[in-house]
Amino acid sequence: MRLGGWKKWTLWTVVGLLSLLAAAAFGVWLFLRASLPQLDGTVRSVSMNGPVTVERDARGAPLIRGANRHDIAYVTGYIHAQERFFQMDLLRRSAAGELSELFGEKALPLDRTHRLHRFRARAERAINAMPPEDRQLLDRYVSGVNDGIGALDARPFEYALTGTRPRAWMAADSLLVAWAMFFDLQDNLERRELARGWLREHSTAEQLNFLLPESTRWDVPLDGAPAGAAAVPIPATAPEWWGMRAPAKHAGVFAFAAREYADAVGSNNFAIAGSRTSTGGAIVSNDMHLGINLPNTWYRLALQYPGEDGRDRRVVGLTLPGTPLVLVGSNGHIAWGFTNSYGDYLDLVAVESSPERPGQVRARDEWEDVSATEELILVKDAPPHRMIVRETSVGPLRVVGNRTFALHWTAHAPNALNFNAQWLEAIETVEGALAVANTMGVPAQNFVVGDSSGSIGWTIAGALPRRGQYGIGSTFPLAAGDPHIWQGTLEPAEYPRIVDPAAGQISTANSRQLAGPGSELIGDGGFDLGARHSQLRSSLLALGAKADTGSAYGVMLDDRALYLAAWRERALRALDGDALRRHPHRAQLKAILKSGWTGRASTDSVAYRLTREYMWAVHALLFDGVDAELARLEQKAGVTAANPRWGAVAARLLDEQPAGWLPPGYASWQEFSLAALDKVIRDRLTSGKTLASATWGERNTLAIAHPISGALPQLRPWLAVPADQLPGDGNMPRVAGPKFGQSERFTVTPGKEEQGVFSMPGGQSGHPLSPYFLSGHRDWAQGKSVPLLPGPARHTLTFTR
Repeated sequence: MRLGGWKKWTLWTVVGLLSLLAAAAFGVWLFLRASLPQLDGTVRSVSMNGPVTVERDARGAPLIRGANRHDIAYVTGYIHAQERFFQMDLLRRSAAGELSELFGEKALPLDRTHRLHRFRARAERAINAMPPEDRQLLDRYVSGVNDGIGALDARPFEYALTGTRPRAWMAADSLLVAWAMFFDLQDNLERRELARGWLREHSTAEQLNFLLPESTRWDVPLDGAPAGAAAVPIPATAPEWWGMRAPAKHAGVFAFAAREYADAVGSNNFAIAGSRTSTGGAIVSNDMHLGINLPNTWYRLALQYPGEDGRDRRVVGLTLPGTPLVLVGSNGHIAWGFTNSYGDYLDLVAVESSPERPGQVRARDEWEDVSATEELILVKDAPPHRMIVRETSVGPLRVVGNRTFALHWTAHAPNALNFNAQWLEAIETVEGALAVANTMGVPAQNFVVGDSSGSIGWTIAGALPRRGQYGIGSTFPLAAGDPHIWQGTLEPAEYPRIVDPAAGQISTANSRQLAGPGSELIGDGGFDLGARHSQLRSSLLALGAKADTGSAYGVMLDDRALYLAAWRERALRALDGDALRRHPHRAQLKAILKSGWTGRASTDSVAYRLTREYMWAVHALLFDGVDAELARLEQKAGVTAANPRWGAVAARLLDEQPAGWLPPGYASWQEFSLAALDKVIRDRLTSGKTLASATWGERNTLAIAHPISGALPQLRPWLAVPADQLPGDGNMPRVAGPKFGQSERFTVTPGKEEQGVFSMPGGQSGHPLSPYFLSGHRDWAQGKSVPLLPGPARHTLTFTR
């Protein structure tokens, strides 16, 4: 039977369209493949002094071998560019305030905020002042980056999707990548001071001391000094703003808080002395907590090259794409890691002005001229945006409400950034490593180190402010000329240190490090509550005298809900007999909390999730109103910014039940707690779900994806990790959230790197067609580990002249 003419035409049309679609898909596939990095063969470059090999293992982790450190820097830049160039580009643009050039006007608000700091101009000045040896190393890295991106057969796919082209890498860009980490790690400081300033203006001194405790009962300082400040008496009356209700437009704060605030604090590291390990060498572990995208923040590698003594030197660890240095790792003699120190590294100085002194302000003791610089922000598909940055000797000026502040940040200091981290590659002792750490130009971090002889130590790496007067006063906005304003930075010999404590262990987890001498040098920039560190410290003590890498690695996966257990007890106390009769769902809630408690933030635990939501419902009822007021100053300037230890304050109120602090509208503290529990029930049921189905895993489901997927959600299936449910949460060592958590985990004894273990989310490559796009991710999600050192070579790429 022959087809009719119209049927035949339709058939051929369909076949033609399918062929066109197939050809288009094939063309896209070919284009994507053209931007894959080279894994095998030979690369020739006039920049090379001698041969260098890159041996990649089954997960894409490279071992880079060469005879010259500068050649290795070139090759590191080359492979960084081929695997991660778009990530590098986003970091430099974010720090410089140049994202609008890629993404258009929607990126302009962030660009304006970051451009205020004029970090590109600062980077250019820093490059010109860089020691010659450091500049040579950086220049070789930059050459490698540009040769690597230029050698791809097609531009990285992100540029095709955004309709842009890669811009050449410059030496200043590598410093901008490091400044991007200042924003990531210290971005809380400005909104913290604004929020604390408002609370100070609207509270008495006694009320403020209670609301903003300097420490809590959970603190376990490294120096063993008592925390002390947790016992501040609760004043008889609350501030006038207490019980302030949020306007209707502020609805949903509870949902936001419950999903975001408690996740976004983190990093654990620790060292166990050789006296307590099975090998006699120190064990060092680190898991840095960050917002997680694809690709991951870190690029893992190992370097091997001759040291000055002629012996081969092997360094294994993590690099930040855009920079040539191993920032965290082990060199066979020492192993080291970082956590964010949360010190006080920023001052908001309320400047004075006068009609009699036009163009001048007073930030310190003297009046001074204000310089004005026009910054041009290029905007994709729109005219350039012009902004004027006004600067003083203290810092750039920012207007908040009807006040003008000079923003004084250690990120602006001349010694904010340097390449001194490279010296750690050759250091062999804890004392030597601590001396290097105190000179490093990084966002101020807790630096923990252990060596092969079994010694361990802690100090701060990064600039510490020198103040004319130390104390809690510097954590609030300052008046012009206040002695708390920092003036220069400390000398390395003045930094606090701890070496080989009697307990045979050192640990940090973003909480208060010291309570005695030296604590004032760090200050308080928003220390964590301390519950996570307390749990971490106890778990390390429980390892006893023969710890090994496996047991130490396991400490990072501890998801026991020790902190939240007390909140469960508070909820159960409120749910007494009469309360159960007055609400149809309270009995079910009580049954879940009573019998369904696993004692862990496990994915199947309904009791954990409902307890956590009760705690955040208490936050909402206490602080939503003031959060709405604080948001008028700055979007994220809430109570949690002013006081990350708010949970300790709320717990004391519920436990001690002071009449003068009972929020208006409640007859008793039990009624208040029941209102919070009813909010948990209501929020769950109005979403069309049941209480019994509210598992922690349902909420704590991975949502890690490539940033491009936000603009093109139809590509998300190819640019995201599987939606695995994770155990863990904020106030325990295993910090885990949908997009925030342990950006890596490693445990190693220096000199025994073959026994070291590692894992990280995502994979080595940022390319979705690469076999290394998600290689190793499943191990990380399941809490497993892989060897720290790269395995047998699957691909070998040789660089030669």
